Amino acid sequence: MILAQASETSTSSIPTLILFLFLGVVFYLMIVRPQRTRIRKQAELADSLEIGDRVQTVGGVFGSVRRIDEDGVVLEVENGSLKFSKRAIATKVNQD
Repeated sequence: MILAQASETSTSSIPTLILFLFLGVVFYLMIVRPQRTRIRKQAELADSLEIGDRVQTVGGVFGSVRRIDEDGVVLEVENGSLKFSKRAIATKVNQD
């Protein structure tokens, strides 16, 4: 009787284990991998900034890069200049 219960318990845990593995893979593919891609692209953008580039910040501020420091970027905007973190730069804007 005890052997029958032990074998039933071990075989019923395999589908549960497979389910958890499947959920882990889905979690990785849907959340972790895209987040890593966004972080890598943002770091590449920050590294590729040059003086004179027109950029838009995460907050929607448009400006031209005037100075690049280790920790930030000084943007020239319409009424002066503002300093932002490199991570605050969302995109480069075409100068059409």
